[in-house]
Amino acid sequence: MTLKRLLSISTLYPAPGRSGFGRFVARQMEALASRGDWEVTVVNPIGKPPVPMQRYAALEQIPDVEQQGAVTVHHPRFLLLPGLSGPVNPHLIARAVLPLAQKLHEACPFDMVDAQFFYPDGPAAAKIAAKLGLPLAIKARGSDIHLWGERRLAKLQILGAAQQATTLLAVSRALARDMVGMGMEDSKISVHYTGLDRERFRPLGRASARQLISAIPSLHVWSVGRMLLSVGALVRVKGQSLAIRALKHLPEDVRLVIAGSGTEEAALRALVTELDLEDRVQIIGAVDHDLLPHLLSAADVMVLPSEREGLANAWIEALACGTPVVIPDVGGAREVVQNDSAGRIVERTPESIAQGVAELLANPPSQEAVAANAERFSWDANAAALAEIYAKAAEKR
Repeated sequence: MTLKRLLSISTLYPAPGRSGFGRFVARQMEALASRGDWEVTVVNPIGKPPVPMQRYAALEQIPDVEQQGAVTVHHPRFLLLPGLSGPVNPHLIARAVLPLAQKLHEACPFDMVDAQFFYPDGPAAAKIAAKLGLPLAIKARGSDIHLWGERRLAKLQILGAAQQATTLLAVSRALARDMVGMGMEDSKISVHYTGLDRERFRPLGRASARQLISAIPSLHVWSVGRMLLSVGALVRVKGQSLAIRALKHLPEDVRLVIAGSGTEEAALRALVTELDLEDRVQIIGAVDHDLLPHLLSAADVMVLPSEREGLANAWIEALACGTPVVIPDVGGAREVVQNDSAGRIVERTPESIAQGVAELLANPPSQEAVAANAERFSWDANAAALAEIYAKAAEKR
């Protein structure tokens, strides 16, 4: 077996000070590298503003290069103008990354370049692949298509990169259809489902998991009442406000725990106060990855009313822990919730969310039945599929 070398461009990737940032991308790259047929080098461009800003201060502790397991990760800096440079970020990233990519390629040639998100990673990776004369793969994950694809300048760059690419990947069949609708070639697209750490995410006894998380001081989760859980970044598109409003249509013993951090935290807390739900809603911040399976197993239902998704890792992780989901009909939702044991697909209204939750609370499926819906997801399967797709693309060099 000939070892092939991949240069992966990903603006979302874990680094010191932001270990949860793009963790699912890192897990995919680690799984691919562990197979032995691909050597993986990741370039994780770090955007820095031209003048010091407090919210970017933590980036100073990120090293220029580090080893994360079998994956070498480089963290070059590029100029970022917060709120302004979105349309030109691919150019700024490519300009910063290209000298490093050329140096690495000269030292030990790569067989392929990939981008882990369609924007801004895709157009930047396209410039680098063209300069190095290498095949290109680009993966679409959801918002990189649904959000940036609605912006004219970004869409032009996305479609240009897609045309250049040797192969395209989508996290769900629904997202693949959206890509074709944008103007991408159907014959180039492969559906590549997310992976899952099956040793970590598995059903733990609900009662014992609830007892454990209620005893952890950093969480302070209530030990009584029926528990809904919403896991995701606190940003408007995730729709946690709808989950909060849904409580008004549910019995008072039903409580909601929101796990995550983000720009909407203050607004969500204000909404909780406005609706007089302080005794029924807890916002606990980002949760350590080691505690997340216990939190998921403790919940009766996981609610994530996102406006858009590709195929959310949080859906799969919840199911694997035996917790049914209540989610809207977005992205690959119907590819995940294929029967009532997995949960409910509902409208994005508080009333519909509450109805879906009520049905599951009234007739809860067993944790084992719920977890069976996640059996087809694993990082080994994810890596095997990716290796096969990339091997075929690399042959077209």
